[in-house]
Amino acid sequence: MLKPKRIKQIQDYIMEHNTVSLDELVNVFNVSKNTIRRDIQELVEGGEIKKVYGGVTAVNITTLLSFNDRKTRNRSEKQRIAKAAARYVNDGDIIYIDSGTTTLEMIEYIKHINLTLITSNLDFILGALPYSNLNVISTGGVLERKTKSFASIKNTDLLKAYNINKAFMASTGVSLSSGVTNSSPLESEIKQIVVERSREVFLLVDRCKFGKHALMTYCNLEDIDYLVTDSIPGSDYLQYAKQNDINLVVADE
Repeated sequence: MLKPKRIKQIQDYIMEHNTVSLDELVNVFNVSKNTIRRDIQELVEGGEIKKVYGGVTAVNITTLLSFNDRKTRNRSEKQRIAKAAARYVNDGDIIYIDSGTTTLEMIEYIKHINLTLITSNLDFILGALPYSNLNVISTGGVLERKTKSFASIKNTDLLKAYNINKAFMASTGVSLSSGVTNSSPLESEIKQIVVERSREVFLLVDRCKFGKHALMTYCNLEDIDYLVTDSIPGSDYLQYAKQNDINLVVADE
């Protein structure tokens, strides 16, 4: 196995298991302890892995709070981001609204537009009920109470059949190495399909999400067409966005 590929697989393994021993990595990847030590040193220098006694652990992992707890955090920033993203919604669009406290805020800014909305979020479905101009399609599935979303759907072919103009996605954390990540394994398959099926993908994240990662990566950062946030990110993200033709949208104050 080529070294860059092996290091990436080691990183993914550590992210998934949070803390692992060096002996475990030696057994899983069938290499010497010296090789593992050298690979680990490269990951440590990257800033997302740190050494602990007898092994390594992931840093900057974001755990998932309840939906209601997350709704009250950075509320004004989320509203600004949602308003900026809503400017890209046009009459007659078929859009996907992801389950997230920032994407939920979009209802206030698109409620007057004639749209077809596909969503997995229960609160968004309830919020759209009073507006007959919003044609709502639910993904269905099992209700994940912590995120107030329907997840783990069996008939993914139905979701793949939709022609989505624009997808407005949420994330628990975003980093250059781990991409766009999410804390709920049950939601990840839906998110992956939506990103693949959408003509344009908008990622809505506030400044607190940058440089962090959660349990699962559902798409790479270069799969995003528009990155909508509340402040200008660091120079490394600006350079990455320019190199990968990602449109950076910073919400107005």
